[in-house]
Amino acid sequence: MRKQLMTLLLCGSLAAWAQEPVDYVNPFIGTSNFGTTNPGAVCPQGMMSVVPFNVMGSDVNKFDKDAQWWSTPYSSDNHFFTGFAHGSLSGVGCPEMGSLLLMPTSGELNVDYKAYGSEYKDEVARPGYYSNVLTKYNIKTEATAMRRTGLSRFTFPAGQGNILLNLGEGLTNETGATVRFVSDTEIEGTKLLGTFCYNPQAVFPVYFVMKLSKAPKECGYWKKQREMKGVEAEWDIYSGKYKLYTKYNREMSGDDIGVWFKYDTEANEQITVKMGISYVSIENARENMEQEISGFAFDAVEQSARSMWNDALSVIEVEGGTNDEKSIFYTGLYHLLIHPNALQDVNGEYPKMESLETGHTDRDRYTVFSLWDTYRNVSSLMTLLYPDCQLDIIQTMLDMYKENGWLPKWELYSRETFTMEGDPAIPYIVDAWMKGLRDFDTELAYEAMRKGATTPGEYNLLRPDANDYYSLGYVPLREQYDNSVSHALEYYIADWNLSKFAEALGKKEDAKLFYERSMGYKHYYCKDYGTFRPILPDGTFYSPFDPLQGANFEPNPGFHEGNAWNYTFFVPHDVKGLAKLMGGKKKFVNKLQMVFDKKYYDPANEPDIAYPYLFSYYEDEAWRTQKEVHNILKTGYHNAPNGVPGNEDTGTMSTWAIFSMLGFYPACPGSPDYVLTSPVFDKVTLHLDKKYYPKGDLIITSKHTSPESIYIQEIKVGGKKQKGYTISHQDLVNAGTLEYTLGETPKK
Repeated sequence: MRKQLMTLLLCGSLAAWAQEPVDYVNPFIGTSNFGTTNPGAVCPQGMMSVVPFNVMGSDVNKFDKDAQWWSTPYSSDNHFFTGFAHGSLSGVGCPEMGSLLLMPTSGELNVDYKAYGSEYKDEVARPGYYSNVLTKYNIKTEATAMRRTGLSRFTFPAGQGNILLNLGEGLTNETGATVRFVSDTEIEGTKLLGTFCYNPQAVFPVYFVMKLSKAPKECGYWKKQREMKGVEAEWDIYSGKYKLYTKYNREMSGDDIGVWFKYDTEANEQITVKMGISYVSIENARENMEQEISGFAFDAVEQSARSMWNDALSVIEVEGGTNDEKSIFYTGLYHLLIHPNALQDVNGEYPKMESLETGHTDRDRYTVFSLWDTYRNVSSLMTLLYPDCQLDIIQTMLDMYKENGWLPKWELYSRETFTMEGDPAIPYIVDAWMKGLRDFDTELAYEAMRKGATTPGEYNLLRPDANDYYSLGYVPLREQYDNSVSHALEYYIADWNLSKFAEALGKKEDAKLFYERSMGYKHYYCKDYGTFRPILPDGTFYSPFDPLQGANFEPNPGFHEGNAWNYTFFVPHDVKGLAKLMGGKKKFVNKLQMVFDKKYYDPANEPDIAYPYLFSYYEDEAWRTQKEVHNILKTGYHNAPNGVPGNEDTGTMSTWAIFSMLGFYPACPGSPDYVLTSPVFDKVTLHLDKKYYPKGDLIITSKHTSPESIYIQEIKVGGKKQKGYTISHQDLVNAGTLEYTLGETPKK
């Protein structure tokens, strides 16, 4: 209740004075309801984030990282702060990173996080800034950041003040760190991270340099000692306890170590700490820090971060709607621009994919590719709003292929985690190409895609069950929970994209091969249940079968993170063909509507994310799209911590809302078409990049007389009446204007 009240007060104050897009962003959106976002300080696509860490150490917390599956360093449901984490992930489904924990305390020095952690009050978060007040110590903490460097400011009471850097704890499941004093105000070191989604080999180091604005009166290390047995335990007073090192100043290594600084502070004295990171070397971390933040000017850095965010968000201007709707919209755009994030240092160096080598780039090199999620809609939005950035993202994927021999699947800091299924880089790249972004090596891209789509399964890192898929046209269920149907459905959409790409490049035989493969989804349709159903190796359907099994992430034969109803309409490349399989338009529409009426639709996960837009493939049923989209926006998205319907998935859930509020959506990845729906705002101006879209601004207007006016009566594109409810990307970006007339009555 305290957090909700604080958020409402924050939102209320924003509503009173907000004038620029950045002022509408509420970083607390998505920090509850398993949205896994955080309110930490970060710049657009920044390598560094400075995030309040509150998921360990106390029973006052609702969630603890060590007590259940937990994939975020912060939850708005928790209240126990144990420091600022440097370098965290936003909106992901597995625990990782969230380490280098920086904590201020006062009074007697204690290095046990369960003892030194504190409850807090007066949280404030805005793009590029976070603060709170630690009630145990009456210390105000503040954080801001540049792209690779974090800056924290602590305001102490009078007395003894302490600053701790905990290198043993964090969200990552990997352990081990080394640190050394460069001087009494500077330390450097490395921390091992990794095992995302419990991939034991996907580990990597982060290098750091930390500098303080004031010299301490004392400083040193700590290490938690292993527990001794027998006589040794009697001799060693530190057995199983934290040991403070006060007379040792060379480097320290271990699984549970840290650095402490002790001060005599006056009332309201401020000490500022900056930290640079790199994934290449300590030298690069120091260079990043020194070039991005030369001194300790906290307020100037915060203003720079704010300006970066406002520039990035101002690509869209919205008018009308409520302040809550504006906050939902701009916070969604804010979440979109956190990942993928830059990997290269200020000197252009980065760790090559799955390699000990260091590469160099003159453009942005990106990391954190949650492609199973983002190919569905994020690719389209990046192409439309940030084409320069999108081309750098695609070039990064192709460079990964050159370095490692494969396109990425779920890449994390130059390690492939192989999380989720399918071949998602194909639809991500093809979607951009089909929408006109072609300034990359298309033949190299095709070579990389074809390799993933043709290599035998025993050698195929992206499609390990490809042999069955090639020979049978489907993937049979060979183990109880092998996600076979989910795998195949992902291969179908990837191969359909590849067929369209091949066709455009004049590769007719390949185009035919991959298109025919993409139609293999029909194998899974079971007329008895009216859903997709797993198939056994002998060609028969799996039994016993329950199409509702798999809800709420329950293990489910053949399906990953969902049930048969969440996957049965996941054939975006052949909606009319699926309808024919189901017995025609009427049965298709009735069955799809039943999914919503019986609440089988899951807005919190990707497989059925485009379902509301499938009605519009039939012109007289498009009103159902408009109704369901507005209902989902109303019930699933809020200007509050629970404001995302589920895991944000590095911008995917927010992107669904952004497109839906704008009035169009890319229902089929790889298709150049959007499905039209009724917008939320009275007027929206998209400032499109004239280098790619010479027409420039696209202005979307909506005439509606009440909140119930959600049904499209008429659409004009460039002043001409639109027929149907789809529009091509080229027509959209060349329209200049998109005018909606809305009413309270469905147009059937």
